[in-house]
Amino acid sequence: MTVSRRQFLKSAVAGSTVVATACIATDADARGNMEMPEGALGLLFDSTLCVGCKACVTACKTANGKPLATPPELPYLDKTRTLSPDALNVIKIFKDGKATAKDRAEDGFAFMKHSCMHCVDPACVSACPVNAMKKQPDTGVVTYDKDACIGCRYCVFACPYDIPRFDYGSAAPEIHKCQLCDHLWKDGGFSACADVCPTGATLFGPVIKLKAEVARRKALKAGEATKFPRRHVEGQEFTKEQPMGEYIDHVYGEKEQGGAQMLMMSGVPFDKLGMPDLPEQSYASVSETIQHSLYQWLLGPAVALGGLMAVTYRTVRSEDENDED
Repeated sequence: MTVSRRQFLKSAVAGSTVVATACIATDADARGNMEMPEGALGLLFDSTLCVGCKACVTACKTANGKPLATPPELPYLDKTRTLSPDALNVIKIFKDGKATAKDRAEDGFAFMKHSCMHCVDPACVSACPVNAMKKQPDTGVVTYDKDACIGCRYCVFACPYDIPRFDYGSAAPEIHKCQLCDHLWKDGGFSACADVCPTGATLFGPVIKLKAEVARRKALKAGEATKFPRRHVEGQEFTKEQPMGEYIDHVYGEKEQGGAQMLMMSGVPFDKLGMPDLPEQSYASVSETIQHSLYQWLLGPAVALGGLMAVTYRTVRSEDENDED
C-alpha cells in the first residue's frame, strides 16, 4: 500500500498549479478604497472660526443623553483632552510659545474638534466580526448597534483616529462614538454640534455641498471679507461679514484613509493639532486584501493535500483488489 514516486510528483505538481492560480487571483482580488455614497452626509470643521466656547460639547452630551461635566466645561483645556463614553466630541487647544496670535503655528494658538471622522472606508466596520459597526449605504454615516456588539473591542484597536470608546463601567459590552445624531433626523434635526455652533466653525450637510464650500473658501484671499454659513450648509443662516483667515494648503479628511465625511480646514498644520499623519490607502482595504490572500494561499495546500489523499486512496484500493484476485 505505497504511493509511487511518479504518483506523488503528479499530485505535488497539481497542488503547485492550484497555489499558483491562487496567487494570480490574489492580485486580481486586491481591492482599493471604497467610494463615498452619493448622498453622503457629514461635517465641515473650520478651525479658524472656532473660538473654543465648547457649546458643541455640551450640546452633544445633551442630545445623546450623556451627563454634563461638573463643574461646567471650561472654555480652554489642553490638547491632551480625549474622548470617553460620556464625551463623543471634544475641543482641544494648541498653544505655542507666548500664544498671542490665533491660528498661527509660532507663538500662536488654535482649536481642534475631535470626534468620529465617518470614514469612507472605515477600519472599525471592517474589523467588526458581528456587523455591530455599520456604514449606512445611503448616508455613509458610521453607526453602532449595541444589541449586536459582543464587546470584542476590535473597532477600538482598528480605528486610526482613536475614536470608539469602550465603557468598562457598564455590565453590558458597549461602544460609544458619534453617529452624527442620526436619531434626530426623523424630526428634521441634524447633528447637535453644528446646530449650536455660534460661529459656523462646525457645519452640517451633504458632503458634496461641504466640499463646494471648502472650494469657495480656498478661492478667497486671506483678509477678504465674506459671510460663512451657520448650522446647515444648505440653510439660510450666515455669520456677519468678516475677513477670511489664512488657511494651510491641506484639507484634512479629503484623502486620509481613502477620505472621510468630516472635512477640516485650519491655519495651523494638522500634526500640531493632534491629527495623525495617515496614508491615502485605507487600512480596511489593506487588511481585507491580506485576508483574501491568506484564504487563497490556504486553499492551494488544502487542494494539494486532497489530491495526495485521493491518489493514496486509489492506490490502496487497487492493491486491495489485486490481493483479492
